[in-house]
Amino acid sequence: MLDASAAPLPPSAGGPVFSVPVFSVVVPVFDEEAGLLAFHARLAPVMDRLGEWEAVYVNDGSQDGTLALMQALRRTDPRLAIVNLSRNFGKEIATTAGLDHARGDAVIVIDADLQDPPEVIPDLVAAWRDGVDVVYAQRRRRQGEHWAKRASAALFYRLMQRFGPVRLPCDTGDFRLMSRRVVDAVLQLREQHRFMKGLFAWVGFPSRAVPYDRAPRHAGGSKWSYWSLWNLALEGITSFTVMPLRLATYLGLLVAASSAIYAAEVVVKTLILGNDVAGYPSLMTVVLFLGGVQLMTLGVIGEYLGRVFNETKGRPLYLVERFVPSEQPAAALARAAE
Repeated sequence: MLDASAAPLPPSAGGPVFSVPVFSVVVPVFDEEAGLLAFHARLAPVMDRLGEWEAVYVNDGSQDGTLALMQALRRTDPRLAIVNLSRNFGKEIATTAGLDHARGDAVIVIDADLQDPPEVIPDLVAAWRDGVDVVYAQRRRRQGEHWAKRASAALFYRLMQRFGPVRLPCDTGDFRLMSRRVVDAVLQLREQHRFMKGLFAWVGFPSRAVPYDRAPRHAGGSKWSYWSLWNLALEGITSFTVMPLRLATYLGLLVAASSAIYAAEVVVKTLILGNDVAGYPSLMTVVLFLGGVQLMTLGVIGEYLGRVFNETKGRPLYLVERFVPSEQPAAALARAAE
């Protein structure tokens, strides 16, 4: 039985250089106390069959006992690295923190809720060993998800494929394997507003899909509300395309053309039938419509301007409260013998 009431993590410090694992598994975690043990119990035997590996658990400001559970796991399995962020920065940045601290030749990104089964990882590794740099897990079925979520996700992927500058694979999340050169390329992109699926696609490199069936959550509930999913979609759209600005321009041209046609109609009617008094409802309709178009256009411009403002601050993406590096079993035994 793991003891989750352990002493606090030791502070980050320079130490011995540990052997570099072949695989790094990056796991961003937020309030996953209920399912973390089950996740690691399934992950470890899968990775043991593949070679030397480490798991980089990133605690993204969890409010439950997730961090203490990570500490307990780390004492029983030295192949765990723990990155404890100073607060909650969001999953996209937590994933970036994990990539920053991953040392493997190949890096696997996976969530801890067991919707993405660790048993799919050998299929990803097999494709990587064929010479593919990015192997992404593509969902055949999405069990345990409401139809509205599936439909909105499908619409988002189609929109990004239609209007985005890079092809975003459909029905694909963060669950994937990347070679070291792909990870190094992704880590060069340090923008504040991060949409990781888009960044993974933007860097390119040879890619391959591995289909799988997504399972329901093992424990707990999803941390993604429809509002947070909408904001994530907004991040993706505004980070990788100026399509909303173009739509605002086209809408403005359409309104201007309609106004010109309507003005010509008013002039003709006045010349032929005389100057009758226009009705109040039609006047208010036109005023409110134009006001709504202007506010919507200003809102679109504001979204992009806000992102420029955040990028110019030059703040770091995240702050690490503690970092405990992983050790391979041989290195751990050598340290214990000293």
